[in-house]
Order: sequence, then structure tokens, then C-alpha cells
Amino acid sequence: MECLGVSSAQHLQALSTLLSTQQHDDGGEDCKNVTACAGLGPGHIGPSPKRDKEVSTVYEKKNSKDIWSAEEVAEGSQYDDLADQRPQPEYEIILKQSVGTEDLFLGLNRKDPSSMCCEAMLVKIKLPDTEATDVVLDVKEKFLDLRTPKYKLGLHLPHPTHSHGGKAQFFSERGELEVTLLTKRPMDFINMQ
Repeated sequence: MECLGVSSAQHLQALSTLLSTQQHDDGGEDCKNVTACAGLGPGHIGPSPKRDKEVSTVYEKKNSKDIWSAEEVAEGSQYDDLADQRPQPEYEIILKQSVGTEDLFLGLNRKDPSSMCCEAMLVKIKLPDTEATDVVLDVKEKFLDLRTPKYKLGLHLPHPTHSHGGKAQFFSERGELEVTLLTKRPMDFINMQ
């Protein structure tokens, strides 16, 4: 009668040689060294793992003097200036959606009041004692940069936008700038049908 440890070690060794793609020259299927076979475990089944020294190109730096890659730097960070002492104006972000009677009463377009069904973003910026000619506005996909002689606003937008499809309107009687930006959503084809 065979000892339980030797029998299972022999079966494990036989299974390993069966699944292995490499040829072993160990003198046969029987395990002659019982202590070596007893040290085998589930990780020894199959071909031995290959140790490739292939380095992923994602983490490779092009220039050794670069601290960050272009993907690691947030959009709009070039506008951050800590030495600029101009105050940030008050602003408000309002999400908008186009709603018709078929949405309101019948629910035909599957729209709901959630932010996922909004098509546009309205940014209201209060600029008292400012004229429309003093406003410099730059809108990127995820960043809004506004500069006036008295105020500075660098705003990271909550949703990506179409930077060329927006509209800005300045109301001098209220001293307020309204910027309407069309949002870019990955699930628009589902939510907007």
C-alpha cells in the first residue's frame, strides 16, 4: 500500500508533465525523490511562467528631464497663477435641458429631471463695474478661463463641453456674463433619444 503523500505527489507530477509544453528529462513519470515531489503545489502545474523583461511603454518617459507627462497635467493648470491677486467673481452653474410638451405630459423622449438628460450648461458670472470690452474669455473642453482688469476666474467644468459650440452674452445693466456651453456626454445617444 502506498503512502498518501507519495501517491498524490506522483499524480501531481504526472499532471504537471501532461500539461507542460516543455519536455522534461527527469527519467520517467515516477517521482524518485519523494521530498522534492512533496514540495510541489498547484503553482507547479503547467508550463513554467516566462520572465519577460518587457517594459510597458505607458510609463516610459520621452525625456528624462520631464517631471510629468502631458496626460498627467490637468487641463487649465497653465492658467493658475498664485501671484495674481485679482479676486474670483461669484458664479453659478446651471444645467439646462430642452423640454417640450411631449416630454412634460407624455414622456415620449424618456427625459427625466436628472443631470444626465441635460444638453447644456449655463455659467452665470457676476462682474460688477465691468464693461463687455474688458472681458477676455477662453473656453476649453473642461476648463473656462475668464480675465478682466478686476477679476480672474479659472473654472474646472463639471462636465466636458463642446468648446466651439457655446455662446456668451454680457448684461451690462446687471453686470453679469452668461456663458452657455453644450455638454459632451458619452451616453448622449442613449439619453437623448
